[in-house]
Amino acid sequence: MTILIIGGSGFLGAELVRQAAVAGHATVAIFATRPGRSAEVTWHALDLRDPERVEAVVATAAPCLVVNATSGGSDWAVTAEGPVRLAMAAAKYGCRLVHVSSDAVFSGASVRYDESCLPDPVTPYGAAKAAAETGIRFAYPDAVIARTSLIIGDQGSTHVRAVHDLAAGTRDGALFTDDIRCPVHVADLAAALLELACGKANGMHHLAGADAVSRHELGSLIAKRDGLDASRLPAGLRANSAIPGALDVRLDSRATQRKLHTALRGARQFLALGA
Repeated sequence: MTILIIGGSGFLGAELVRQAAVAGHATVAIFATRPGRSAEVTWHALDLRDPERVEAVVATAAPCLVVNATSGGSDWAVTAEGPVRLAMAAAKYGCRLVHVSSDAVFSGASVRYDESCLPDPVTPYGAAKAAAETGIRFAYPDAVIARTSLIIGDQGSTHVRAVHDLAAGTRDGALFTDDIRCPVHVADLAAALLELACGKANGMHHLAGADAVSRHELGSLIAKRDGLDASRLPAGLRANSAIPGALDVRLDSRATQRKLHTALRGARQFLALGA
C-alpha cells in the first residue's frame, strides 16, 4: 500500500515517514523547501498554493492514503486553501485522506472541547486551520480531520527546544502557568494518524494526550527528563502578556481513544518514562 505524506520533512511528518516505512508501506513524502533524510522514501517538492502541482503529485504518486501533516503557520494560502486543494485531488483520485488540524481552532471560552464542538478561533493561524477544516468537510466528506495539541518528542520539537534554550539562558521569555494544553507524544500521534488512515473512520477526531498541563509544568517535566535545571525556567502569566491566543484549551480525545489501539499517553506519563 502506498502512503503519501504531506510535510514529510517536518517534525511530525518525519515520524510518520519513519513509522510508515517500518510498517512496510511504500512511502512517498512531500517537502516544501528541502527533503528529509530518509532514503527509504520517494521525495517530491510541492507548494500547496499551486493547484495544478498538487493534483499532479497525487496523480503521479497514486497513493491509497494521504496524510497531510504540513503547517504553513498563519499563511492563509498554505494553511487554509492548500489543504482544500489537496482534499479535492484526493477525492478525485479515490485516496483516503487524513488532515491534521489543531486545538488553535478554539478560543478557550469553553475550556474542554470534544469532537462535536464548533471552531471559534481567535488568532490568524487558528482561523486558517478552521477554514481548512470547513473546506475539507465540504470538498471530501469522507476525509478524516484530526485535531491535536502540542507535539512533544526530542529536540526536534519546537516546544522542547524552547525549554532547552530557556534553561540555558539563550532565549528570552517565560513559560506560562495559565496556558493549558493537552500535549501528545509525536510517536503516539503518528501511530494514531496511521491507524485512522488505514481504517474506515471519517469525520472529526481528537488526538491529544490524556493530561492537561500548563506550559510551565510541561517545561519542568521536559527539564527533568533531559537532566536540565527546572529552577532556571522563568514562569509568567500569559494573561499579563501581549501574546494573542487562547489560554486554556483541553481537547477531549476520549471518544477517539475508544476507537484506537494506539494509546494517547499524557505528558506526565511519557515524560516520566523518558520518551
